[in-house]
Amino acid sequence: MTIVDVPADRLPTTREISSRMSRQRRRDTAPEVALRSALHARGFRFRVDAPLPGMPRRRADMLFSRLHVAVFVDGCFWHGCPEHGTRPSNNAAWWAKKLDRNIERDRETDTFLTGQGWRVIRIWEHTRTDEAAETVAQALITIRDRLSR
Repeated sequence: MTIVDVPADRLPTTREISSRMSRQRRRDTAPEVALRSALHARGFRFRVDAPLPGMPRRRADMLFSRLHVAVFVDGCFWHGCPEHGTRPSNNAAWWAKKLDRNIERDRETDTFLTGQGWRVIRIWEHTRTDEAAETVAQALITIRDRLSR
């Protein structure tokens, strides 16, 4: 048996927490699926979990390629919701670094896509589906109408 020294800030706090976190869905969460269904019912078509142009290893929850719109449904915990986001007290330094980097990565993605002429829409997971669908639909209609002139 080989013993490996792992820095304390890299260790999961417990096997139970580690197991629970490893089961967190990266895609097809309930809020994403609900929003996709609502937009599909309104006649919109999109790519799901699509790679972002010019950004390796980054993906949009929904991508409207022709209209250059990227939609992200952000989880309150993982993306630092100002209303519902929490920070674990166990292994706090590691989690702070991890969650802060997630937020920083979101800003980098927004800046890059906006600079390339894309519209970025971020929806918090706690947003009601009908409100989220209306927000996205209005943006898509506005862009579509502008392009058809």
